[in-house]
Amino acid sequence: MLSATRQFAKSWVAAVLIGLLVVSFAIFGVNDVFKGNFSNDVVKAGSRHVSGAAFRQEFDNFRKNAEQQTKRPVTTEEAVQAGLDKRLMDEIATRESFGEMLSRAGVRASDRLLESELRKIPAFFNSVSGAFDKALYQQKLNENGLTPARFETIMRDQIGESHVASAMVNGLRVPRAYSALGAIYETEARDVSYFAIDPRSVPQPAAPTDAQLTSLMNEMSDRIKRPEFRVITVVAFTPALVSASLPIDEAEVQKRFAFRKDTMSRPETRTVIQIPVKDAASAQSVAARLGKGEDPAAIAKSLGVNAITYADKPQSAIPDKQVGAAAFGLKEGQTSGAIQGELGMAIVKVLKITAGQSVTLDQVRPQIEAELRKDAASEKVYALSQAYEDARQGGSNLVEAAKKAGVPTTTLGPVTARGQGQQGQPVAGVTPKMLEVAFGLPAGGESDIQDAGEGQYFAVRVEKIIPAALPPLAEIKPELARFWTMRETVKRMQAKADELAARVKKGESLETVAASAGAKVVNVTGLDRQNAAQSTALSRDGLIKAFGAKPGDVFTAEHTQFALIVGKLTAVRAPAPAAVARITEDARPQLTMAFFRDLGASARRASRTELGAKIYPDKARAALGLPPLEKGKEEAAAPAAKTEKAK
Repeated sequence: MLSATRQFAKSWVAAVLIGLLVVSFAIFGVNDVFKGNFSNDVVKAGSRHVSGAAFRQEFDNFRKNAEQQTKRPVTTEEAVQAGLDKRLMDEIATRESFGEMLSRAGVRASDRLLESELRKIPAFFNSVSGAFDKALYQQKLNENGLTPARFETIMRDQIGESHVASAMVNGLRVPRAYSALGAIYETEARDVSYFAIDPRSVPQPAAPTDAQLTSLMNEMSDRIKRPEFRVITVVAFTPALVSASLPIDEAEVQKRFAFRKDTMSRPETRTVIQIPVKDAASAQSVAARLGKGEDPAAIAKSLGVNAITYADKPQSAIPDKQVGAAAFGLKEGQTSGAIQGELGMAIVKVLKITAGQSVTLDQVRPQIEAELRKDAASEKVYALSQAYEDARQGGSNLVEAAKKAGVPTTTLGPVTARGQGQQGQPVAGVTPKMLEVAFGLPAGGESDIQDAGEGQYFAVRVEKIIPAALPPLAEIKPELARFWTMRETVKRMQAKADELAARVKKGESLETVAASAGAKVVNVTGLDRQNAAQSTALSRDGLIKAFGAKPGDVFTAEHTQFALIVGKLTAVRAPAPAAVARITEDARPQLTMAFFRDLGASARRASRTELGAKIYPDKARAALGLPPLEKGKEEAAAPAAKTEKAK
């Protein structure tokens, strides 16, 4: 794609098209040229629309988080196969619907409140001046795929939701009956008796035949099939490839230092108290009181105003330029006279002065040289990629073109689409983007130059494809035989347990049936849902069966990996009233919060239903660079969205 774009940009066709666009802009205007009914919106909820680009950004953020958690590459196709696109569409539709409903109800953060919240985010402030930096603000948003309008909408929604949540939760308490029922449920005690059945209780199966193992292998094919592997050759154009050998021009170092000196230096900062005044008489009185050491806050309060404190701020951080200039013309401890500023009259007092520090070229030379080397490396990398592309256009294959451009190639693999080798280990040198491109090519196929970001490019060739396949029987026969034998033994144990349980259900005592099987009865008393997790007497399966049974019920359950039990619930005892009362009050706050969460979830779902929010799976897939769903698959996916809507 990148190479095609470069070639097209050089052609006469591109020049003609660009000329036509310029003429159309002049005659019709930019808006009219691009206006149309086409929409790539993935989600619509009332007046809110989420575009394909915004959906792709959120999708990529989720996918990258998954990569960090799993410590391996996650391709777009893999994430879609796991249903991330559908879950994300539903989440966005619900989120935007709730935000729209809050806005329609009049719950909308004011500009002043929004500004206050923005000023709590340090990333938006200049590290030198300490002032809010609009350019930095937009840069940080761009890095995260957001526009100021979109980010501020998200902030307003979050503020609105926070205020609504505070209003809902304050004073909310569930009835005591709710927590009392929970307390009884948690603390009722159960007594269980059981005996165990282990592999020694049943005849051992004969060794499996090859036919039986082959059948088992086919049955387990999804679990033991080896994934597709590919051997790939990669040519990478990276700054690291050329940066070490690049010379640094001293004149450029001097020029860059002269341009950056002010931003690299640390300016003088001051701690200043500013008190607004109405006239010269008030100014004289305030100055006199400050000179006597009176508390600035008390002085300001007596005038009906607030004292403004600038703590360790440079002159640029004081909004009123006239006040700032006056404050930075005073000595430490000195109080000004009346200052007629741009925003009104004021008095200032300087409490502290911290001298600034100018940097020298020697101090920042390594940083500047690194910047220049990086810039030069980017230009060199682009030149190498262009030389490679020219060789490819001349008929050379990937390896030959790389050699002509003077760039090394690397052969990697065998590797799976997840970046793993044949032993399951991560393969060094591959990236998710590289794998995504490689697994979209046929054997012998070569990609165009791909932009890897941060001034890096690569192209890939598929040398060999090893199809997904089951391993040879001989290779995994011992493991399969052990699994087959264990499974057959467990089947026989379960049949034995069912037979013995049936005898107990018909009236024989548990002790008599246990003795006939050569087992002993174990009695467990006082089990409740609070201490069950710490109990070692029963397995998780045994606990589930015990707490799901009625007094006198007989059940079988897994006990350990190689044992089963036949159990009987012998008694259920109500908890002591005093314990129920205590737990009722202790659990009430937690139940209230659970009730509040349910209310919130219900409100979100209701807002989506009320607005009739729509999602467009095919547009989501197009935004991810995937083909549309086949008609049958699309119809099969539709009930999931309807179910979410109906919840």
